[in-house]
Amino acid sequence: MGVSDAVVVTGASSGMGKAFALRLAERGFTVFAGVRKERDAQALREIGSPRLMPLILDVTDERTISDAVRTVGDAVGGAGLAGLVNNAGIAVTGPIELVPLQELRRQFEVNVFGQVAVTQAFLPLLRAARGRIVNVGSVGAKFALPFGGGLNSSKAAFESISDSMRMELRPWGIRVLLVSPGSIRTAAEAKLLADSEATVASFSADGKALYASSYRAFVRALLRLESRGVGPEVVADTVVRALTARNPKRHYPVGPKSRLLPLLFTTLPGAVADALRLRLFGVYRPFGAATHQT
Repeated sequence: MGVSDAVVVTGASSGMGKAFALRLAERGFTVFAGVRKERDAQALREIGSPRLMPLILDVTDERTISDAVRTVGDAVGGAGLAGLVNNAGIAVTGPIELVPLQELRRQFEVNVFGQVAVTQAFLPLLRAARGRIVNVGSVGAKFALPFGGGLNSSKAAFESISDSMRMELRPWGIRVLLVSPGSIRTAAEAKLLADSEATVASFSADGKALYASSYRAFVRALLRLESRGVGPEVVADTVVRALTARNPKRHYPVGPKSRLLPLLFTTLPGAVADALRLRLFGVYRPFGAATHQT
């Protein structure tokens, strides 16, 4: 039985996931890059790396998960899987009062249940190689933001599950490691703005009056923070370290203030922490002051 160099990365069609897949392939891993659409698989093939293997994988679709496990298992044989990088995720934002419940369920279906389904399915291959699981969380798992309740809570749930798995899989030498990005610079500003306007458009007339201006301020502040963030390649280097370090850390915060902000918001008095977050995201109002917004 040979030593495995195979890693599965979910959510590899763009952004951080694509950066992870490319960097791992550069470092000599055979990377099965999970994408949902054939056009994204073709884009990865066109990169021309012999170590980059596109893999159709929708973390919410049991059939594609089963097919992906079969494909990877046939390729790696008894050597098993050296790593699984659980990166797939979506961001549902908006005031909890107005977020459609089906959207909130979808947030958890992708960010929590889908990650667990993929991990469960690949664990026999990971156990065969004493492979590592790298779960991509968020510094937002440690503190909630206004209009980020769905996303923050899904990341907190996934982080808690990651902690449990770390202890449960210890007897088999399977390390479970958490990477928590903070502000990450992307090229998706136009898409973020378009998505946020689509969210506002979905509000009722009363919902727009109550929340539109504050929600838009939140999005603008989020974009400003991300513009000062690190590139996805920095997170990719961290994932490589997590997979290759002889004695890896359990937790890798990445990005500006990724250590400071969780510490700050969890140690300050609650009222101060709330006011600071509201000011940071441009949505501060004195308690009870708002009736309607324009």
